[in-house]
Amino acid sequence: MDIGLRGKHALITGASQGIGRATAEVLAALGARVTVIARSEGPLKEVVSGLSDPENDHAYRALDMADRGSLERTCVEVLKDRGAVHILVNNTGGPPPGPAHQAEPQAFLHAFEQHLIAYQVLVRGILPGMEKAGEGRIINVISTSVKQPLPGLGVSNTIRGAVANWAKTLAYELGPKGITVNNVLPGATSTGRLRSIIEKRAERTQRPVSEIAEEMRSEIPLRRFAEPIEIAYAIAFLAGPAGAYINGINLPVDGGRTSCL
Repeated sequence: MDIGLRGKHALITGASQGIGRATAEVLAALGARVTVIARSEGPLKEVVSGLSDPENDHAYRALDMADRGSLERTCVEVLKDRGAVHILVNNTGGPPPGPAHQAEPQAFLHAFEQHLIAYQVLVRGILPGMEKAGEGRIINVISTSVKQPLPGLGVSNTIRGAVANWAKTLAYELGPKGITVNNVLPGATSTGRLRSIIEKRAERTQRPVSEIAEEMRSEIPLRRFAEPIEIAYAIAFLAGPAGAYINGINLPVDGGRTSCL
């Protein structure tokens, strides 16, 4: 089975830690030339310096995904300096937890800017290169909440659903051009965001962090949280030649937690 990515340029957002970082490491190990984006320059430098295959010219760009102007300029610079993007992995940290009815309207606006609008800016920037090549992969890392909303994540549930429908629309529009668009839906994954969610739930309910974590693990048939690299493997499959005929799907990588089909 061919999953090699030699000769491909991958642009990965939210890549300074967690799933984004693991994805950069896996795609680089498969031969891709990687450009990583996140807000913090220090962690990005560390990511790039640790990527395998030194023959490839890996790079980073530090910016805030919610800063539309900066994102547009960076996209132009990346294309000019590093060439066409063949694989785009949209991955942005989720909004703070809390019920939807208590969220300020600005929280929804900020989430849309940071996720859907930012992804649209990137797609518009990289699309001409994919169209010229007659192929491309756009992969969005969102959440199982698009299938089953998660309690206490009101803003996140809302924006993830919007991204999922946007992606399905793109899959219909771009499929004839040889470009696939898919969503990977991580379940509970051992990242800083999961730790934050557990800690806030423990604080709100006045229960030990360990008890909350064990309760969450008990809801997963595999009885454990995912590791970031396990999500990255799913992304890599969709990004490679073996995933060429998979288009317009929501792929849960959640240990079986989602109860719907």
